[in-house]
Amino acid sequence: MTVLEAPPGGVAPSALRPVFTALRLGLHVLVVGLALFVVVRALLADGPDEVTITVLAVLFLVWYGAGIAAAHRHFPAWPRVLWLAGLIALWVALNVFTPDAAFLAFPLFFLELHVLPAAWSVPLVVVTFALSVWGTTVHLGFEVGSVLGPFIAAGVAIVIGLGYRAMAQETRDRQALILDLLSTREELAAASREAGSLAERERLAREIHDTVAQGLSSIQMLLHAAERDVPDATTRERLRLARETAAENLAETRRFIRELTPPALDEQTLPAALRRLAAATSEQAAQAGRPTRVSFTISGDAIPLPMALEATLLRTAQASLANVLQHADATRADLTLSYLGDEVALDLVDDGIGFAPDAGGARAAGVARAAGAARPAASVEAEASRGGFGLAAIRRRAEQLGGSAVVESSPGDGTAVSVRLPVEAAG
Repeated sequence: MTVLEAPPGGVAPSALRPVFTALRLGLHVLVVGLALFVVVRALLADGPDEVTITVLAVLFLVWYGAGIAAAHRHFPAWPRVLWLAGLIALWVALNVFTPDAAFLAFPLFFLELHVLPAAWSVPLVVVTFALSVWGTTVHLGFEVGSVLGPFIAAGVAIVIGLGYRAMAQETRDRQALILDLLSTREELAAASREAGSLAERERLAREIHDTVAQGLSSIQMLLHAAERDVPDATTRERLRLARETAAENLAETRRFIRELTPPALDEQTLPAALRRLAAATSEQAAQAGRPTRVSFTISGDAIPLPMALEATLLRTAQASLANVLQHADATRADLTLSYLGDEVALDLVDDGIGFAPDAGGARAAGVARAAGAARPAASVEAEASRGGFGLAAIRRRAEQLGGSAVVESSPGDGTAVSVRLPVEAAG
């Protein structure tokens, strides 16, 4: 139950918090001051109903104060409505005994506009205005002022109340934007750290391969040649032991190199890893009783790619095929790796259930520059169904590498994703 707190759904940023605090305090002062004014007027008039008016005014303030005391607690909507209904009932009772109760209609307008949605609060303000005119007319007779005053007050309250609601909504939107920006900054920092880690792992693997591994391989071959040419059995046995030791160390060095590369790239070529991934996904689908069959095709002349680039494409394919298997309900998925000279492209097309693109009207759900953590069609499909903002996050990450990811889908027509990365950008 709240009394002119920031509307439910968000907390105002610190820059506007003093504004909301001032509005709340102003309303509290207005309610207390007008209620005391009604009591003082009744006591000065020394009428027969002064005790009743005083009791009702005090009950009004006590009930209002109960709402203030519970303002920071989280209650469902019905206690707030019950609290407002109690205030209105006490105010109507005051109207029966004194025309001065009409002054309390002005703060009631603001409370109604705050506690209830606009579709309910504005009609209730009109009803309160009518009750205020009725109470004044019963005691004083019909006068233009008894209608014009509450009418102007109701209009001002509606304008200010709706303006306050719009300002509060804008603060919530800004806060959500700030949180999104902070989250994006953290994601970019994580992506940058991962890219640096991949680059360092690639450098170490290359250095070990070009120095230690090549040296051990040469030693092994030289020892093998010497072993054949030495007639002395003892020397030949020592050379054999030295050759086997070099071979063991070469195998251990190659294991280190493999550990510095993505696990699925142990075969040292991206096409081989993708082919094995497609076969493994088809087998996994068969074991799970799903009809999905995955094919892999390579287009163009394969060229060596930087390790970071190969890892990005492989992990993109892994995430995409996993989501096709889990969410797309497809019978076929075609994975294509294309070498296009200065670009490399990874395309995935499935014949699954598809999804409706974001509310942008275009068939393309979004164009992003693909980064290491870029997620393709099926992943985007899952996010779209949950109302997430994955495409925006992909776009922000992708700008770091200068690639592009085009996602196309529509309900019943499957999903297609095309990820393109410039080869030189990842070098």
